[in-house]
Amino acid sequence: MSDLIKKTFLAGLGVLSLSREKAEKLAKDLVKRGELAKTEEVKLVKDLMRRAEKSRAEIEKRIEKIVKEILVKLDIPTRKELEALKAKIDKLSKK
Repeated sequence: MSDLIKKTFLAGLGVLSLSREKAEKLAKDLVKRGELAKTEEVKLVKDLMRRAEKSRAEIEKRIEKIVKEILVKLDIPTRKELEALKAKIDKLSKK
């Protein structure tokens, strides 16, 4: 699946919006408000980043599966199939 399609879907879901900077800012704000111990700040950032990556990967897999299913239903050939067909045409053209 094209990288642009993946990024568009993921951005629409807000998965790409959790950057390290945002996670760090959130953790610092929680420390300032006394809702998080300073010693837990780094752990929280790492946990948020791990969860964001896991969610992103899961969503990406789901999107890829859905797109593949749609392509099969639409009977659209894959790049590999098109390349094989092109090779056959090239071979026949040389005869």
